[in-house]
Amino acid sequence: MTARGLRRTYGHGKNAFEAVKGVDLHVEEGEVFALLGTNGAGKTSTLDTLEGLAAPSGGAVEVFGLDPRTDREQVRAQVGIMLQSGGLPAELTVRETLEMWRGTCSNPTTADAVLGQVDLVDRADTRVGALSGGEQRRVDLACALLGQPRLLFLDEPTTGLDPESRRGTWRLLADLKASGVTIVLTTHYLDEAEALADRIAIMHKGEIARTGTLREIVDGHPSRIVFDHPGLPLPRLRAGHIDAQARVTVSTHDLQGTLFELLGWARENGLLLGGLEARAASLEAVFLDIANESADATTPELIGVSR
Repeated sequence: MTARGLRRTYGHGKNAFEAVKGVDLHVEEGEVFALLGTNGAGKTSTLDTLEGLAAPSGGAVEVFGLDPRTDREQVRAQVGIMLQSGGLPAELTVRETLEMWRGTCSNPTTADAVLGQVDLVDRADTRVGALSGGEQRRVDLACALLGQPRLLFLDEPTTGLDPESRRGTWRLLADLKASGVTIVLTTHYLDEAEALADRIAIMHKGEIARTGTLREIVDGHPSRIVFDHPGLPLPRLRAGHIDAQARVTVSTHDLQGTLFELLGWARENGLLLGGLEARAASLEAVFLDIANESADATTPELIGVSR
């Protein structure tokens, strides 16, 4: 799947708003690709065009070498989509819902097969409206899997799931990847992206701010050491930058060396560094730095509505 120069604009003339500004993306066959976005980044607008649900205002999208809108019949038969909100009929049972959805698929598996995959066998005869929010999300996932897709779009797949069910979904996605299914994932759980994704893209203000493997994204980003201010003049560190407030933050590209130097200074001065924390560079740190890079931006959520 490829997007080249992708643009998505809402409105016309003076009231036009460009939500996606020339995005380039490439998803390899058989990989898990996580698309993350700060608040208002354009993530959902990008997904809509990749899924063929909306036409791009500029640029091009190819899925299996085809246009997902003009070649919709060929593409859709090979794609499973789990939207952020499923909107399934509340009065149907889980099995009835799956059988209904199965009738829309070109090459469906059985309802029993996907019930087993999402661990809902014992809820097959329960009405969808009587399920918990997490169980309804698993029904949404089951519907996306019914057509035995080669490409799977998952928009916030584990929202509302308890920890055990969430881990079960992670195992299922790992199994799907092992079988050759390509997965495009959005999530507001950054640990989920870290655990599942082969590559990650972070959108900000309609553009791709970072892309690559987890290691490529966090490499070059400083680690942090945080501790309570001891009330004494702080040392000059060879590899660390100090921001001295009530809580002292040390940013460093040599976490081990800087921590060793800092602890040696504390020992020489008979100090106990209260609340000491040492944090290696992480996806969360990179994400929040991107989200906060504009001084006039509103306080971001980890993942917001990306229209």
